[in-house]
Amino acid sequence: MPDRRPEELPLLVFDGDCGFCTRAVRWLFAKAKPAAEAIRYQQLDLAAYDTTAERAGHEVLWIPLDGPISGGADGLARLLRTAKTRRWRVAGRVLGAVPVRWSARPVYRAVARNRHRLPGGTEACAIRIVSS
Repeated sequence: MPDRRPEELPLLVFDGDCGFCTRAVRWLFAKAKPAAEAIRYQQLDLAAYDTTAERAGHEVLWIPLDGPISGGADGLARLLRTAKTRRWRVAGRVLGAVPVRWSARPVYRAVARNRHRLPGGTEACAIRIVSS
């Protein structure tokens, strides 16, 4: 992981080419006011964080100042736990707690697979599954 100054914020990395993702991240940051920075994965050296564009194109990534990267519903739960208001922090704890996270993970994956069909989504948002 690259060296980061202590005053820097954790990162929420998202697919900036996806209209649905961009709108969802803007809405979430406006409402929850998390102590984090949102950045398009297309603007980030992902290799420096030991992750890939393939992963970032399939799920949001939570990159803390220290510790492992979390993705998808787990990443969103961690983001929400940094929110300015108590209700969003509680929502983050609930989302990350067993058994809620067991349901949140497949729901997140279903939304991600269908994001091109959701408000703001376009065919550019569709996740392409590449088989080897």
